[in-house]
Amino acid sequence: QVQLVESGGGLVQAGGSLRLSCEASGRIIGINSMSWYRQAPGKQRELVAVIHSGGNIHYADSVKGRFIISRDGAKNMYLQMNSLKPEDTAVYYCNALYNGLSTWGQGTQVTVSS
Repeated sequence: QVQLVESGGGLVQAGGSLRLSCEASGRIIGINSMSWYRQAPGKQRELVAVIHSGGNIHYADSVKGRFIISRDGAKNMYLQMNSLKPEDTAVYYCNALYNGLSTWGQGTQVTVSS
C-alpha cells in the first residue's frame, strides 16, 4: 500500500504564495501518477493538477499559469501556488494512483484572504 501525507497549507493574503508538499511512503515504486485535488466548502472535490510517471502534466484551467506541480523522485510531490486568490481557498488533497488503486492524503487547509 501507499500512504500520503500533505503539508504546507496555511493562511495567506491574496496575491501571495504557498508551497504544498506530499510525501509518499510504502510501495511507492508502483505509483503511476500523482495529483492534487481541492475541495471548497459546499463544493465537490476537483482536480487541480496531475503529473504522470512519464512526466506529462495537466492543470485545471483555473490554476494554469499560477500553480506548478512537480515531483522529486518517487517519494515527494509539490504544488507551488502563486498569485493566490480567495477562490483558491479549500482543503487540498494529494492523490496517488498505483496498480489500479487510488489513495488519498488527509488534506491540508489553504485559506486566502482578500
